[in-house]
Amino acid sequence: MKKEKEFEYYEKIRNWSFNEFEIRQERLTNWNMYEELNKIATKDSKILDLGTGGGEKLLKYFPDCKKIVGTDFSPLMIETANKNLLLSGRKNTSFKVMDNLAMDEPENYYNIVVARNTVTDPVQIYKCLKKGGYLLIHGVDKYDCLALKMKFKRGQGMDDVKPISIVDYENVLNAGFKDVELIPIHVREFYKNKEIFKNFLKKVPIINEFDSSKEIEDDILDSYIEDNTHNGEIIMLRRYYGISAKK
Repeated sequence: MKKEKEFEYYEKIRNWSFNEFEIRQERLTNWNMYEELNKIATKDSKILDLGTGGGEKLLKYFPDCKKIVGTDFSPLMIETANKNLLLSGRKNTSFKVMDNLAMDEPENYYNIVVARNTVTDPVQIYKCLKKGGYLLIHGVDKYDCLALKMKFKRGQGMDDVKPISIVDYENVLNAGFKDVELIPIHVREFYKNKEIFKNFLKKVPIINEFDSSKEIEDDILDSYIEDNTHNGEIIMLRRYYGISAKK
């Protein structure tokens, strides 16, 4: 049921971009998945991007290399990604629909697999990587936007007994990867006004998880904004995690 709700959610919100919210970011930790990707990639690399969404991040931050495949389980998100690809003029890149938990990729094929804010099965990823290949994960932790979630008394991952960062870390280790590192990532985000901030929260599953029918209560949001505004900007602390590993 949760997977079906998630599918419906992303089908509804496919035609938007983070750029429309003009979010200013301040990185408090220096691990960046795209920087790590560009360090290890070569011109001969074949890269698989899981949970690519509309492909904006891939098209903007991925290196020029032999082959890049971006996948998402939402056909409409992949439709958006293909439109973005045409506009970019980028070569050696393609997008396709795929369920991360039922991967249909060839074994021992990719040099790098990237997964950003999406569910993964490290066992299947391990199989499709070449020996010596890399896995890079960027995820959203239970404690992401915790002050906001506590105001609303609900939110993504709030009921998790064990943070997904730890679950992913254990699963990557159990799949047979080596040199596995789990890195906490803290980022401050700044929003110009309430309208932009509220519209952003309607598009992401931070408060209402994958239920787009729920309203965001103005009185609670106003209380958060009052406590978290500095120099005219609304502040939200993002708590992500990164995982790097090698086959």
